[in-house]
Parts: sequence; C-alpha cells; structure tokens
Amino acid sequence: MNICVFLSAADLDERYTAPARDFARLLGKSGHTLVWGGSDTGLMKVVADGVQESGGRLVGVSVDFLAHKARPDADEMVIAEDLAARKALLLAKSDAIVVMVGGTGTLDEATEILELKKHGKHAKPVVLLNTAGFYDGLKTQFHRMEAEGFLPLPLADLVFFADDGPAALAHLEENIASR
Repeated sequence: MNICVFLSAADLDERYTAPARDFARLLGKSGHTLVWGGSDTGLMKVVADGVQESGGRLVGVSVDFLAHKARPDADEMVIAEDLAARKALLLAKSDAIVVMVGGTGTLDEATEILELKKHGKHAKPVVLLNTAGFYDGLKTQFHRMEAEGFLPLPLADLVFFADDGPAALAHLEENIASR
C-alpha cells in the first residue's frame, strides 16, 4: 500500500520523533511505501529513514523551491511546480493518508484532503495520528462541526483519529482491504 504521510520538516522534540520513528518502522516492516513531501530534514527525514531502514520504499514529491532539500536516495522523487500540484500528486500516488504532527503546511494539506473527500473526489482512508494529544483541539472542533451540521457526512466517514501508529496502520489496512 502507498501511504501518504503529511508531516513537519522541522526538527522536533523526542515526544514527537520517537512515535514517528516507530510508525515509520512499522510501515517499512509491513511492506508499505511511504509517499511524502520528499524532504531530507526534520521529522520528514526521521520518518523516511525509519521506512527505508525497515525495508519500505520511498516516493517523494517535493516542490521546486524546496528541491534543494529533497532526499537524494529516494526510490522515486518528483518535483512539482507549486504546492497545489504537489498536493495533487501526493494524493494521486497514495492509497491512504496519515496526518502526523506539523504546522500550517501540514494543516493545509490535511484540510484540503478532507475537503476533497467530503465532496467525493476521493474515498481514501484518512487518519489523523494524534501523537501526544497534538490534535485534541482539532478533534474537538471537528466534533463541534459535526454536531452543529457543518459536515454533510458523519465525521467517522471523513477521518479516523488514532492515538498511536499501530492503531493508525490497522485502520488503514482494514479500510483498504474492504474497498
């Protein structure tokens, strides 16, 4: 399975890097391919290292203004002309999406993927990996959106919140197998 992971390229605290590394190793050992933003820095590097060291493949999709940070030993690397093209390529190359910790770029990617799913433009499973409660506030907001009628489909059909990597991967594998 090609699993797109949206995450930060920043150097982060061990409370985020250790679970990310564990999840990456789980992906690699399970024979999955990482589809990611292609960066060889920060948390993106941690995850790519973990997948590669565990036998998984790496498919990167960078963007022209960040191409100098692209991982040189990826199995495949595509350089998109802009962020919109990058997001479209990441979605096209993946069977499922995991959103890990990140900043505004990660949040932008996550909300666009969810908006496209809401409108039926894809049916790929989406997981928000809620490491160290990072997305607790967003989870609360989504529940409010659902309760107040802002979501045209049940939240459970839109996104799955996982507290750890094994739960995230189990959800993805179960949902891909049932499609």
